[in-house]
Amino acid sequence: MQNLTGGNVGNLTEQELMDDILATEKQVISAYSTGITESSCPNLRDTLVNNFKTSQNIQYRVFDAMKQKGWYKTEDAPTNKVQEAKQKATQLSSGLK
Repeated sequence: MQNLTGGNVGNLTEQELMDDILATEKQVISAYSTGITESSCPNLRDTLVNNFKTSQNIQYRVFDAMKQKGWYKTEDAPTNKVQEAKQKATQLSSGLK
């Protein structure tokens, strides 16, 4: 595989590269989340939120591409388990108000 400038990207496969990108995006999202919750400056917070959303979109696109290629296996949760999780989240959210 070659990068955009024509140089080799080592001996990594496309799957390994995408796995690395996915892991990196997860770390970036975590860092932005921490920055958002600790920011007291509205302008900085807005910038971090926008960057967070961009990283989330990149992460999802990489995840989805890997899933479609069979490189990231997922299993759908049963509908009743999804409903239970939603109810618990709603209860927790209501309790915080």
